[in-house]
Amino acid sequence: MARGDQLGRQWKILNLLLSSQKGKTAAEISQAIECHQRTVYRDLEALQVAGFPIYTDRLDGKNLWSLLDTVKKNIPIPVSLTELVALYFSRDMLKFLKETVFYDSIESFFQKVKTTLPPQYLKYLEKLEQTFLVNVGPYGKYGEYREIINQVNEAAIDRNYIDIVYFAQSRQARTKRRVAPYRIFFYDQVFYMIGHCMLRQGIRIFALDRIESIENTDKNFDVPEDFSFEQFMKSSFGVFTGKARKVKIKFSSDIAGYIQEKIWHETQKIEPCGDGSIIFEADVAITDELKSWIMKWGAKAMVQEPESLKKKIENEAIRMLAQYRQG
Repeated sequence: MARGDQLGRQWKILNLLLSSQKGKTAAEISQAIECHQRTVYRDLEALQVAGFPIYTDRLDGKNLWSLLDTVKKNIPIPVSLTELVALYFSRDMLKFLKETVFYDSIESFFQKVKTTLPPQYLKYLEKLEQTFLVNVGPYGKYGEYREIINQVNEAAIDRNYIDIVYFAQSRQARTKRRVAPYRIFFYDQVFYMIGHCMLRQGIRIFALDRIESIENTDKNFDVPEDFSFEQFMKSSFGVFTGKARKVKIKFSSDIAGYIQEKIWHETQKIEPCGDGSIIFEADVAITDELKSWIMKWGAKAMVQEPESLKKKIENEAIRMLAQYRQG
């Protein structure tokens, strides 16, 4: 038997006992976690040996297994012990936020959570951590612009304009702007700010790592009542927005399953073809993000509509071929 299976099964037992008002019989536990009663008894004994305050009580001719009420109720905030443990255990998923005010706040909260957990639960977490790993992958050097993130965040909370010097990667140009920061959002390992730009007289999106300098002002702004972040980003296939167009892409059979497994956009529709391939359809803006997503599948993706997007992909493929031939 794999150690991970045993720990996972015992964790389910603890959750059952925590959520039970009167306790559970071995038969009820066995049915709930789908294993033999003998296995349940062995797990209950192992948990008792590990220090968990599990006890049995006789009621209506049945032996009921329970956790001491002090363990269930000794939590100073209105969440369950199971929720606290799960939250504490998920901290590895947030490592990519290191060196930001967000991670500092999360880490501080986790330390408070840790002090509320009984010693036996902390020991059990150590065992679980040996069987579960979250690989966050590459992430940005957020410490290099930590103060910019902090200042934008404070300005967004206080509803104050900020004056920034912004470097636009696409135009390779610097501009001074006054911006009303509506919201900070995080996508694909990058922090972004969405807000009203006085220079462009419209709502724009800024990558925080391209803000070269920032000054908070004492001038307040109001977010328009009709502004909706979700509506503004509706046509986006990532970060950048634009006029939505109907896009149709044919994916070959060898990657069709992978495409079908995910929600790439909220408007997507997928139509299977007789040969195992699929037609992916969505209403999105024609941006470089969309073009890059299509091209990463190589010859396994073929744009059918619109013709303008098909031509963009074709021209890019021709330039790539010419570059490889010259190299």
